Amino acid sequence: MRLVSVLFNCLFWMSLLSNQAMAQDTIVKSKKAAGAKMYKAADDLKKALDVDDEAEIAKNYEVLAQEFIEKEDYAKGEEYLKKALASYTKLNKKTDKTRVARKLAKAQESQNKFSSAIKSYEAAGAASMDKNDEQLNRNDANRLKNDNNPAVQSTYNRLNIQLLEKENKKEEAADAYVQQAEMNLQQKNKEVAIESYEKAISFSKDKPEAIVKIKNEIAKVYASDNQFDKAIEINEKLLTEAVDKKDFDTQIKQLQSLATIYFKKNEPEKAIISLKQAYNLASQKGNTEEVKKSLTQLLRYYKSNGKDKESIALYEQFFQNFEKLIQSDTSLIDAKAFQITEEKIRQLEKEKVLKDELISKKNTFNYFLMGSILLLLLFFGFIVKALYSIKTKNKKIALQSLRREMNPHFIFNSLNSVNQFISQNKELEANKYLTSYSNLMRNMMENSNRDFVTLSNEIEQLRKYLDLEHLRFQDKFDYQISADENLDIETTFVPNMIIQPHLENAIWHGLRYKEIKGTLLLKFTLKRGAIGVIIDDNGIGLTKSQELKTRNQKVHQSRGLTNTKERITLLNELYKTNITFNVSEKITPETGTIVEINFPLIDKI
Repeated sequence: MRLVSVLFNCLFWMSLLSNQAMAQDTIVKSKKAAGAKMYKAADDLKKALDVDDEAEIAKNYEVLAQEFIEKEDYAKGEEYLKKALASYTKLNKKTDKTRVARKLAKAQESQNKFSSAIKSYEAAGAASMDKNDEQLNRNDANRLKNDNNPAVQSTYNRLNIQLLEKENKKEEAADAYVQQAEMNLQQKNKEVAIESYEKAISFSKDKPEAIVKIKNEIAKVYASDNQFDKAIEINEKLLTEAVDKKDFDTQIKQLQSLATIYFKKNEPEKAIISLKQAYNLASQKGNTEEVKKSLTQLLRYYKSNGKDKESIALYEQFFQNFEKLIQSDTSLIDAKAFQITEEKIRQLEKEKVLKDELISKKNTFNYFLMGSILLLLLFFGFIVKALYSIKTKNKKIALQSLRREMNPHFIFNSLNSVNQFISQNKELEANKYLTSYSNLMRNMMENSNRDFVTLSNEIEQLRKYLDLEHLRFQDKFDYQISADENLDIETTFVPNMIIQPHLENAIWHGLRYKEIKGTLLLKFTLKRGAIGVIIDDNGIGLTKSQELKTRNQKVHQSRGLTNTKERITLLNELYKTNITFNVSEKITPETGTIVEINFPLIDKI
């Protein structure tokens, strides 16, 4: 009998190998069979890998994994779920990542890979953004950590059932009840186990295949408890339903299950009848796997009971139908077809890995290049900023230097005036002059570090200066200062010491040479958002003044105007202002000079 079994296996695999070419020719036909969904997912996966669409790649990995899991090929399911998880992680899709990590944990648990399953449950919980999902995965991880304590496991599982029922997750609730039944069986509590299985059925109403599977488990529980009639009743009812639906695979499995129960019940004749029916039906439908299962059980029975003639007859029958069986078994063709597709997928995966590595290296180089360029730009920017800062400081120093250039001619003349008052015994005038002069000099020194002062401060300083000059040249001119009433002189700022040199020029080079008493007008106006300064004198004018000047006086006036222009240029550059300056001579018969300075309106420095 052992020889028969060995010969059966050898012939089986030899025949399978001889039909490889035929299998390849019928791939197209096989795709239209039961595995259509799997083939579609495989084809979609190939397309997604071709165009490197990571989202579609992840989705089709998950679909393929689910198909394998439904076929109870958990190892393949785990393989594709890991790939799906890697893609979803790359895409940073947390919801998808949580779902797939949980599926992966279940696939690993089905293979008794408890350590891996615990890690996957914990990863799913950590990635979850929903508190209930997080708790669900934590409970499952804790359940597996207590695999040697069914009572504790049962507690965690019941907590999950409550959560799943609350969220109306029927499929997962059904799975949890099946797990609960298995734990009840471990605790030798068969009645409660059956109740758990029946609860699982109530949550699986839209899953007929799951219901059949659970009912088979209930039949097994009854059979293990020697309640054979109840077990047979369940299997016969399932068999009748399968016949009505023309579900041949289920018919075969139910016949095999009935045979197993009949053997346990010591009714071998009925068992043999069921096995032969299963064998014949599997042969007719080309289901090689189920033919082998039924044949193995029959041969085992014949061998144990010394029925060699029946064994040989059964084997001869099998051998006569063997070629036809192999040719009609689409599952073998489907398996080969999918194997070829899977090889193509693996090739595309390798190409994708190489492509990703190249892209990664290219990106690394690009990031390095961009980083280097950025550092160079930052370094260049730092240098430019440093140079600009140095340039700005130099301009400020230059501006301070120009502002602090006290008019030596003014100081010299002021001291001469004091000397003149003293020599004429005009002590009161000399004292008054010195007091005004010292106040003016103090104000000048206090404001020497400021580029801008308030208009009120500037007017006060100019008034003190004009008072000083008027004290010296009382018979030569009178002056008047006016400011537009719309100007807020307390909050408006003007450049420091820009106006004074022009007042000095008007007095010393225009009005003091006039034969009759002249007039000096200083006006501050507001027009179009700017401050206009007008210095109007009716002195001898620019032309006649040039004729009367000595060489030293010409140099002094030229330096005064140059100083003013340089200061205006520096102020415009430093503060981005637009200060303008113009000097013009009055047209005959009028005499004198008009100086116009325009400042932008500045209310804050």
